[in-house]
Amino acid sequence: MALRLNPCANLCLSKYHKQSCLAELLQKAKTEKMPATNHNASIQSASQDASLMRSLLRDLKGRKSEIVRLLGRFVECESPSHHKAAVDAMGQIVAAEWKRRGANVKILRQPKRGNHVRAELWLGDGRPPGQINGQINGQILVLGHLDTVYPLGTLAKMPFRESQGRAWGPGTFDMKSGLVLALFAVDALRATETKPRKRFVFLWTSDEEIGSTTSRHAIEAEARRSDAVLVLEPAFGADGRLKTARKGVGHAEIIVTGRAAHAGINPTEGVNAVHELARQIERLEKMNDPRRGITVQATVVHGGTVSNVVPAEARAEVDIRFSRLANAPALDRRLHGLRPILKGAKVEVRGGVNRPPLERTAAVEKLFEHAQSLMRDLGLPLGEATTGGGSDGNFTSAIGVPTLDGLGAVGDGAHAPHEHVIVSKLPERAALIAGLLATL
Repeated sequence: MALRLNPCANLCLSKYHKQSCLAELLQKAKTEKMPATNHNASIQSASQDASLMRSLLRDLKGRKSEIVRLLGRFVECESPSHHKAAVDAMGQIVAAEWKRRGANVKILRQPKRGNHVRAELWLGDGRPPGQINGQINGQILVLGHLDTVYPLGTLAKMPFRESQGRAWGPGTFDMKSGLVLALFAVDALRATETKPRKRFVFLWTSDEEIGSTTSRHAIEAEARRSDAVLVLEPAFGADGRLKTARKGVGHAEIIVTGRAAHAGINPTEGVNAVHELARQIERLEKMNDPRRGITVQATVVHGGTVSNVVPAEARAEVDIRFSRLANAPALDRRLHGLRPILKGAKVEVRGGVNRPPLERTAAVEKLFEHAQSLMRDLGLPLGEATTGGGSDGNFTSAIGVPTLDGLGAVGDGAHAPHEHVIVSKLPERAALIAGLLATL
């Protein structure tokens, strides 16, 4: 049974030191149940599903060249997260494609980051589902992001190209292919005259690669109005597995202040900040518990000025990963509880846990099994996986909405020079997305 968490979750997950709010969040997760009518998908008969899936795939195979062509256009519009004008240009291209398909498109403008794009579409008969007790009745949320990790100019050395059955280029896999697949999934639904029972909301955000700070509120607000969330992040592995669990994520910085002194003449008058930081990193190592899915890693370290001065300052960036929301409070307490070891040193900890995990709940399992049955109708296998990386699906899952991730393209090389997608798999993935939209 799916769980819905208290609205204070948004605050708690960014400020875990407020223990009273977090305690309430965890208690709600244990005791509150979603209304059974909100998130139990109505499944069509097996024979209808099989016929629908075959029709969708047949249509999409005929569109493969169009899919690759639009992917190339998207990839050639570079959209690094920190470059607002570039991300906005990408958003305008995506918005125009949705307008061409009759969607009600709204640009969610941001002053410093790229704008987000919201597209709402109703393909059913009559009027779209209304509201019950102020809540929209019958909505599927589809999530993805416009931004990439690549700086402007990457295309010059890493151009979009199609070869060896693959489409290569920056952002092909993560995740401009997902943006394209959503568009063609809708095209296939129209071409097969399929009439879904629920409205669709597609939310394309501008800052997923850098923490989703400006988009999180919109993501969670839209998810609360939805019966399920489909995340078009890349698939896991060469066999295209879906992601039914993701670790929670945190980022912290440990700042150590010591006292400078001449390293040769009077070293004992100094307080070595690098030595203190090294001792604190030893403490971080003891926080690791791989069996429980907890990792705490010092990833970037700075300290000192020149070789003959006892360093007065040192700092380390820390990556935090955890599998269960219940582990987060203790992790955060231990991190913020670090105290100096060397006399005269000062230790400051900034940051902490900022993205909850996507846990494999019964509702997530049910959603995956439905996706698996749709692919089985095509004679295709579909597996599932757990990953240590986070996505915006972590947010929607943590507030109790059934979330299925990794529905995007099959490929490899996210954030790397060999990034690519397998072209022959694109129609299959679009058919899966279309099938889910039609049958949930």
